Amino acid sequence: MMLRPRWIGALLLALALAAGFAALGQWQLERAVESGKVIDAPSESVLPLASVAKPDGPITDEATGQLVTVTGSFVPGDYQLLDGRLNKGTAGWWVVAHVTVDDAASGHPVALAVARGWAADKAAAESVMARLANEQPSQQTIVGRLLPTEAPEVPADKSDPTRMRTMSVAALYNLWTGVDGVDVYSAYVVERTPPQGLVKIDSPPPIQESTLNWLNIFYAAEWIIFAGFAVFFWYRLVKDAKEREDEERQLARESAAAAEKVE
Repeated sequence: MMLRPRWIGALLLALALAAGFAALGQWQLERAVESGKVIDAPSESVLPLASVAKPDGPITDEATGQLVTVTGSFVPGDYQLLDGRLNKGTAGWWVVAHVTVDDAASGHPVALAVARGWAADKAAAESVMARLANEQPSQQTIVGRLLPTEAPEVPADKSDPTRMRTMSVAALYNLWTGVDGVDVYSAYVVERTPPQGLVKIDSPPPIQESTLNWLNIFYAAEWIIFAGFAVFFWYRLVKDAKEREDEERQLARESAAAAEKVE
């Protein structure tokens, strides 16, 4: 039955349809892979802070983790300590500074939070902070990684209401001096080269995650099923035709046998 010209032609048609469906499935898979490709952001290229972030607004996803450079002066009396900060798995203290940056666009000063470094114990952090607070303010170029502000946290110890554990720009802004009406970056910079006495804060580049387009994968699976169904449909038609012919031959034999008995 399968070798008859009619069914050979039907098989060729079914294979052509299956090939077309398979090609469509491959195209959908390529779309899924293409849409899930990781686009490497140039986070390790140092860019001017003003080109990737603006004051008084959240930073974009593209700017998160970007290495930036900015020129400003550290405000001596506005250093703060953050405790419970992990650095390569070890809890310790961050020394955080207030930097005044001149905004080229507006010409007004802008406040920026900078995490200068990490210390394993509070005494070491306080010692470095006291030394830095006594330095005369001067214009310095800061290079570091730009990260979004963290949510403020209510201190668990009510006897020390200024104690901080999160890098909240809003909370720091309330502790800084001379910032009434001053714009502020809603992000902070982790300084790449810490001052003497502090350890560099571990701040790896952002992880580039890739996600597959599951809708395209679903469509690809559908086309593959259609391709298999095209061949199966041909097989089913041939089988039905074979069964019909067998039934017709059986009926013909039974009719012939009945006729012989009558004679």
